[in-house]
Amino acid sequence: MPTLVLIRHGQSAWNLENRFTGWWDVDVTEKGAAEARAAGELMAAKGLDFDLTFTSLQTRAIKTLNLALEAMGRLWLPTEKHWRLNERHYGGLTGLDKAETAAKHGAEQVHIWRRSFDIPPPAEEAGSVFDMTNDRRYAGIAIPKTESLKDTIARVLPYWEERIAPELRADKRVLISAHGNSLRALVKHLSNIPDDEITSLEIPTGQPIVYELDATLAATDRYYLGER
Repeated sequence: MPTLVLIRHGQSAWNLENRFTGWWDVDVTEKGAAEARAAGELMAAKGLDFDLTFTSLQTRAIKTLNLALEAMGRLWLPTEKHWRLNERHYGGLTGLDKAETAAKHGAEQVHIWRRSFDIPPPAEEAGSVFDMTNDRRYAGIAIPKTESLKDTIARVLPYWEERIAPELRADKRVLISAHGNSLRALVKHLSNIPDDEITSLEIPTGQPIVYELDATLAATDRYYLGER
């Protein structure tokens, strides 16, 4: 059976500050780095190994992957980085304190932006300090101005089908280091979770999620590695 493990990046600076992050590039905290190392140590202790890895173009996911692989003695593994595994784009909410945003717009409205399946936050305004149009890593990419979870799923799944699924079908062992919403997209797809349920799925930082898949890549089990 193919092996697939998903891991959300360790705690980031803006996780700690309770700010909307999205595509903005922030680093992991010391706690986040420790979470990543612990994840690698756990995977090694449980006998997991990989043939290749995937991550986003964002520092927090890349660093989490590297720290976990270093703890496993597997920094040499091939890694493919792609923007389609980036976090959901939070549009005009990027950089805002979540509590202050709730006070300004109302907790109910902010809850809709955060947790509805197909209602995106307000679009990022032109000239925003968080505009990434001139970021080299996104050259030639149509950077979204905002995204709902539905939008995020629509960009993640083609990459899954084109690049990741074929490797698993070839019986490769795969580790993906990504973000809360890009991983929600994969979990929804693999576990057939309904639209109205996936938004409430919490994915903690730094906790490896193991998928047991059959030959058709249908999920036969999903669990947190630390619970087995």
